[in-house]
Amino acid sequence: MPMSAFRERYLDVLASVYIYNEHRGYTSLDRVLEAVRARCPDDGAFIAEVTRHRADEYKHYHMFRRWFEVQGRMPLRLDSGAGHIDRFIQWIFRCTIEDLDTEEVVSDPEAFERLCRVIMLTEERGLKQVEVLLRSRIIQADPVMLRIFRIVHKDEPEHFLPYRRWLLRNGRAQARWNEIAADWCIHKVLMLVTLPSVFLDRATPRLERWPHEDAAAYLH
Repeated sequence: MPMSAFRERYLDVLASVYIYNEHRGYTSLDRVLEAVRARCPDDGAFIAEVTRHRADEYKHYHMFRRWFEVQGRMPLRLDSGAGHIDRFIQWIFRCTIEDLDTEEVVSDPEAFERLCRVIMLTEERGLKQVEVLLRSRIIQADPVMLRIFRIVHKDEPEHFLPYRRWLLRNGRAQARWNEIAADWCIHKVLMLVTLPSVFLDRATPRLERWPHEDAAAYLH
């Protein structure tokens, strides 16, 4: 494969994965915010931080959407296998994000803590991955993509620190061994299996509508 074609495919797959995860992120955070407001009604600072996290994910989603619009094509159609948070929720809670019972999470202190740790570890992993991407020559050669990832990098710390601070304030564990192991395994599977498979599969169809316009845009 010529280098130019490799770069184009790499960016196509990368941006498709990010647009899936950013859309998944802000729509899922609607339910997290609902849980935080119910569980911590007097913690205005925490509620504001989660609200900002949701707004950032929404902003990032639309930055990647704009990148595709400039390219003149739609993102690749991916399923929940490309989602770190999808796999993490499945691993820790034994259900999909859609099936996660918000009322149960609110009423069960242990479940709420687990949810906070899952989000914290997912976002910490996201920061590490963006730092790797910012050193990539392929990313550096695309000014728009480079600018997007610089913005994501700037925003990312406030996507995990609120949950870490809440856990610290309440004397809760920062991360349990099984959660750390799950995060590591999920990351390796995504990097070594899922993404290479998408990269090599030229038959992967593209979305016909943007996810924010069509709730069924992705197969979960």
